Amino acid sequence: MIARSRQLALVLTAVLAAGAACQARDHTPPAQGRPAPSAAAHRGFTLVASGDVLPHTSVIEQAAFDAGGDGHDFRPMLSGIRSVVAPADLALCHMETVYGADGDYSGYPLFKSPPEVAAGLAATGYDGCSTASNHTLDDGEEGIRRTLDALDRAGLRHAGSARSAREAAAPTLLEAGGARVAHLAYTFDTNGIPLPQDRPWAVNLIDERRILADARAARKAGADVVVLSLHWGTEWQDTPDDLQLSLARSLTASKTGDRPDVDLILGTHAHVPQAYEKVNGTWVVYGMGDQIAGEMTNHDGAHDPRGNQSTVGRFTFSPPARPGGRWEVTRAEFVPQLYDVDAGRVVDLDAAIAQGAELHAVRDRIRDVVFSKGAAKDGLVTAGGTGKDGDD
Repeated sequence: MIARSRQLALVLTAVLAAGAACQARDHTPPAQGRPAPSAAAHRGFTLVASGDVLPHTSVIEQAAFDAGGDGHDFRPMLSGIRSVVAPADLALCHMETVYGADGDYSGYPLFKSPPEVAAGLAATGYDGCSTASNHTLDDGEEGIRRTLDALDRAGLRHAGSARSAREAAAPTLLEAGGARVAHLAYTFDTNGIPLPQDRPWAVNLIDERRILADARAARKAGADVVVLSLHWGTEWQDTPDDLQLSLARSLTASKTGDRPDVDLILGTHAHVPQAYEKVNGTWVVYGMGDQIAGEMTNHDGAHDPRGNQSTVGRFTFSPPARPGGRWEVTRAEFVPQLYDVDAGRVVDLDAAIAQGAELHAVRDRIRDVVFSKGAAKDGLVTAGGTGKDGDD
């Protein structure tokens, strides 16, 4: 690992410089109640999504070091993926942990992350984050409030947890290109911590009927595209489990009229990259893996490098041929990614390999998992434009 990090140091300068060259985008939340774009104004858009941001103690310490003794700075950590994230019309992350305050920060098992994570995500180019996870209740009501307050200050929208019943009931609507996109988020569990009796809406739990009802309500609120983030699956399992497979089938099969209720499913939680698959005509990412996490130990008690591997999905949506029709994904891509635990940096593997890093085996393992359910036949390619057997 140390030798590999020394080699990465030789190529990261060029890779990070490319990310830094991207200009920051406007993250001002769209005005609520604004009319949906007219058919004449419709144009396509690109959506980028990435996996779990899970700051263990070592990650928090790295951000403190990068801040030079003044708080925490997560921007250098994420700069290697900025050139992928920032150009997208809409970029979504998964903020798995809640935030602490005044130096009260912790890693596993009860996470409290520095609120500067939000500023780092915004500077990388993200527009919003899902916040429903098994760690959402790690610090109760206050943890949720601090997290959502910090995301608001950073100009990041959020979905999956809430500070009030009114906030929980309103779909998160974002604008991308000529479309209005609803972002909905749910988690399978909260690690056994019960929902507050007086705040059952604090975090969204996975319930098929509720998800579909929320998706239909988002359509009525003006959403052209409904994106669903699900914190689900079996940890350390490369393949989606039976619940993921069955829920993906039923959610993607649901329609109102001739229009699907859900247009894209983005999965998190398993700690490892999982397959992409087109189910009933809708793309499902079963698991994107951990975008940021410390050195991970699996259920056998062994260090498992898969816990620092992930993908970034990129989907190009094109407007419907007729008013009221479906916005179709006309291009589906992914970027294999690594969090280098020694360097404390997120690495775009394709970019690093292009600069000479010997990381082909890691990149190819991620590719094999992503294509394991036949996504290549439905058009999924790497961001460089190649399918499973494509050359570099």
